[in-house]
Amino acid sequence: MNDATLRLRYLDETVRLLYPGAGPGLPYSVLPHPRLPRRLAPRRWWHPGPRVTLPAGGSIATHLGEVFGTPVRAVLHVRPARRANRKPVLEAYAGDGLLAYVKIGVTARARELVANEARTLERLAGRALKTVVAPTVLHHGRWRDLAVLAVSPLPVPHRLCARGVPAALLVQAVREIAATGDDEGDAWHGDLSPWNVAPGADGRLLVWDWERYAVGVPHGFDAVHHFFQRALRRMDPPTAARACLAQAVRLLAPYGVSATQARRTALLYLIALADRHAADGHSPLGPPETWLNPLVDHQELIT
Repeated sequence: MNDATLRLRYLDETVRLLYPGAGPGLPYSVLPHPRLPRRLAPRRWWHPGPRVTLPAGGSIATHLGEVFGTPVRAVLHVRPARRANRKPVLEAYAGDGLLAYVKIGVTARARELVANEARTLERLAGRALKTVVAPTVLHHGRWRDLAVLAVSPLPVPHRLCARGVPAALLVQAVREIAATGDDEGDAWHGDLSPWNVAPGADGRLLVWDWERYAVGVPHGFDAVHHFFQRALRRMDPPTAARACLAQAVRLLAPYGVSATQARRTALLYLIALADRHAADGHSPLGPPETWLNPLVDHQELIT
């Protein structure tokens, strides 16, 4: 089954959840085209492809309009249906402006992640961060037994956030995030991937998607994660994992981590990532025995 078919199937399931009401139908379009489904948006005259009609009443858009006190147009991201923790993500518009990004927790695991992001952003809101800019929580509640989290947009569009980040800025951001753990130990963002960060116009780092934030990890986990996710764009998972270990000393030197501890941190990160995928019921890198176990076993033999 190809990616477009999977996305359209998941879109159909999501629409039934988020637009369950009745009333006159409103026209929507699958963009940029049903053969390349990425967004479901209110239809405009120039949109290609067939019209999709959704009920106007009792929808998530209606609910968000009540939350924000103004009529809301919702654009739904058409996401791959490959992960157990997947969740609908919407853009909420009013007038000509973007009001919020909205995550919907539709499963127990997704609700847990949404709740963690809300707690994390509330925690960060009480801190005078100098390097990192995080969204703020605009609304966190429930609708039809679904968790709803609306967060503020940041100063650049999320879709443009895959630009490169200066190395010094990334180091400062990783240090600042780690310091938010206070007496509980180092904290990490949990998914400080290239697509979740962007340099801001004021020299700070804009950071999205805090649902994986956690405290009590080895110093530098975010730096290793950022490197590994970039490596996966150019290498297969076994090669990227080996590169992660090989570059650990250089990568973690700015954080004052010793060579021995740096290699250990890289291995612990890779193990933590494999554990996360197992908990999510998702294996984007393949089974750990193909990309992780040989690396860990070799280290055990030489230490």
